[in-house]
Amino acid sequence: MTPTSPAELISVRIGEQLFALDIMSVREIRGWTASTPLPHAPEYVLGMINLRGAVLPVVDLAGLLGLARIEPDASSVVVVADLAGRPVGLLVDAVCDIVTVADGEMKPPPELGSDYRGFVTGVITGADGIVTVLNLDGTIPQTALDAAA
Repeated sequence: MTPTSPAELISVRIGEQLFALDIMSVREIRGWTASTPLPHAPEYVLGMINLRGAVLPVVDLAGLLGLARIEPDASSVVVVADLAGRPVGLLVDAVCDIVTVADGEMKPPPELGSDYRGFVTGVITGADGIVTVLNLDGTIPQTALDAAA
């Protein structure tokens, strides 16, 4: 998805910050259930869960993005999404809304010479502040996906 194309997104909250994910990459939204630890996994991988017979890793999206880690509780949400063709659970504080972004509403992320641009598609500004649009396929390193498979 390019920053100027129309898109339908799901906005999620991590702490006080809003992020958005392409709705086409989201399979389902589930309440938090405890996960089984995965030995030698990266710090942001909380563990694995059984989803109707399929075992998938659960990633603390805040930890992955370099934000303060989420301490999961009964109000936490797991967004099951496809990342590089594999189902992965993403722990967030809340799912907020479905947002339709028209041509020109999404702006490119600021250039700072950082490697965050690989997983930030763009930003949307509005009454609620700035929403960072994530590219899920660029968010989790392939080595981490391979380790969790």
